[in-house]
Amino acid sequence: MGFYELIDDLDPGASVQAAGIRRGYGGPPARTVSVRAGLTRLRCASLLKPLYAWVSAARIPDSDRWRRHAEPAVVISSNADTLNLWLAVGPRVILDDLRERTGVSWSVPNGDPSRFGSVEVSAEEVADAYAVLAQAALSGDAVARTVLAWMEAVGDGQAFGAREATRSPGAAVKCGWYGAPDEICLRTHAVAVLPQGGTRVTVAVGMTSLPYGGERGVYQDRVAKGLPVEPEHEKLAGSLLRGLMTATMTELGYA
Repeated sequence: MGFYELIDDLDPGASVQAAGIRRGYGGPPARTVSVRAGLTRLRCASLLKPLYAWVSAARIPDSDRWRRHAEPAVVISSNADTLNLWLAVGPRVILDDLRERTGVSWSVPNGDPSRFGSVEVSAEEVADAYAVLAQAALSGDAVARTVLAWMEAVGDGQAFGAREATRSPGAAVKCGWYGAPDEICLRTHAVAVLPQGGTRVTVAVGMTSLPYGGERGVYQDRVAKGLPVEPEHEKLAGSLLRGLMTATMTELGYA
């Protein structure tokens, strides 16, 4: 199913984005694809945690302390450990360092800068930043290699089928999922990084923000009880998110 079939009958309150990059020295010509319906930018939830981990390493002299928090931030999407890095280094410093390394400029969220998951991004920007991370890893950046290895270790329960959707069982994956009490939409996002040899990489990103209507109470009740909410995101957005990832790979030339 193509992009426009996927977004043709979306709820009027929904926002969906997808983007992909295929590039690298010695391979076919660089190619980028993207699609968007609804808002131009979406809150990132936990989608950027590996990028935060990557740039924060240079700002934390104690490498053991960095690893102690960075690894669970990526592998199990630990909010507490992400906050440890985010606040210790400083949100503006982390985002400034990401701009310097990737060329992608993101801003501290309005209101409360401690809310790392409220940074607003586009799918194209996410794909750009992860392509730089991946190519840095392939070019010898030891921290980038470590972060990608952690993304490869993300369990299927937090991957929303991104590896199957990109037809790459070994893909490095990170997903983000959240529904704030004051929001009418659930956000479910995914990025998959597929090294192709040499410095060639492929990145696919899918982002969704979908109204959840009558299920909102169920979701917030699970949050209040400390229960997993991934099943609620899967029920609402899983199929669409995987469709976006698969369509992205097809548009990039991986039929």
